[in-house]
Amino acid sequence: MAKPSSKPARLTTQKPGAAGKTRIASNLTATGQSRQLPAQSQDLAGLRARLLAWYAANRRDLPWRRSTDPYAIWVSEIMLQQTRVAVVVERYQAFLGRFPTLESLAAAAEQDVLALWSGLGYYRRARMLHKAAQFIADQQLSTLPSSAEELRKLPGIGAYTAAAIASIAFGEAVAVVDGNVERVLSRLQGWEFSAGGEAALQRRIHDLAARLLDPAQPGDFNQAMMELGATVCLPRNPQCLVCPLAAECKTKGEHATAPRAPMVSREVAHALSVRTGRQAGPASREVLLEQRPASVTVMPGMWQLPVLKQAAVPDDQLRMNLRHAIMQVNYYARIRTVFEDDVDALTVAGGKRRWVPLGEAEGMALTGLTRKVLARAHLLTAAPLDAIAPRTAGT
Repeated sequence: MAKPSSKPARLTTQKPGAAGKTRIASNLTATGQSRQLPAQSQDLAGLRARLLAWYAANRRDLPWRRSTDPYAIWVSEIMLQQTRVAVVVERYQAFLGRFPTLESLAAAAEQDVLALWSGLGYYRRARMLHKAAQFIADQQLSTLPSSAEELRKLPGIGAYTAAAIASIAFGEAVAVVDGNVERVLSRLQGWEFSAGGEAALQRRIHDLAARLLDPAQPGDFNQAMMELGATVCLPRNPQCLVCPLAAECKTKGEHATAPRAPMVSREVAHALSVRTGRQAGPASREVLLEQRPASVTVMPGMWQLPVLKQAAVPDDQLRMNLRHAIMQVNYYARIRTVFEDDVDALTVAGGKRRWVPLGEAEGMALTGLTRKVLARAHLLTAAPLDAIAPRTAGT
């Protein structure tokens, strides 16, 4: 249920998948005349009924689907943006265990919220979620607004999230359009991207989503569309033979899409410095962490390992190499073992630093890279999960 990313105008055509040869409706673009889906109400009712029946039989058993609490649904929708479902399941349950109500989230310290979000990535989502909860509490409201229009006035809630919450939690007949729904509807109509035609295509997709929406079951219908895109109408190798909308589909396979922005590679180097704490026993070990300044654009306030002055690391001091992806950047990190007496000489002076007991570090707002390093060094008990959704998979 990831939000669609911005797309350049240049076209690429993906290779055909196992489900069949790629087929695009002839000379049909975002600015061309579209073929019509069933216009009769009975035919449209049949399409809706088939999709809803498929969803009832095939939907994944996800914890937020067992709840009718608007707050819980809101948390899940924010977490699911650009993040793998498998990771969200674990973090969603932990988050609601710590902040079970909107009021408890509003009353929490930001660092506590970021700590529960650590590893999910895109930390601005957590900050906006927290600010929105505080705004609602300040207005002395007992729950979230019930309409998509009012929900969009809250920090961090855009058109997609507002429609999802309003339809699923409150039954408002408003269509949800995320990346999965975009793909389903584009293939259904045989629409492809053309240079300069993306805005027109987006309008067509949103208009079609609104027309197809089942007003009697908007929440289930929206979830069914997203589930179809996440599990059947995949970016690569769509499973057309089991699709409940195959009879209406004009594409039946992969379709031409604008290419995503290429990944950028960067090299970074961090110091892993561990010492024995004041208390006796193996649990007394401490790791040196540094808080990123509030002024930085990426992950302000999060805790990380100190940055090395030199990216080159002698082989005998190299603790590990690893790759870590943040948005469109692949970071290739070198981690050096640094003794306490050498920290000042080898690292860049940055934010506030603390020697943190390992047991405490696990519950702090660590950057994803830092949590990954500490876990691989067997300094944390919980192994990190790869949170960011794969760029070519459904979620």
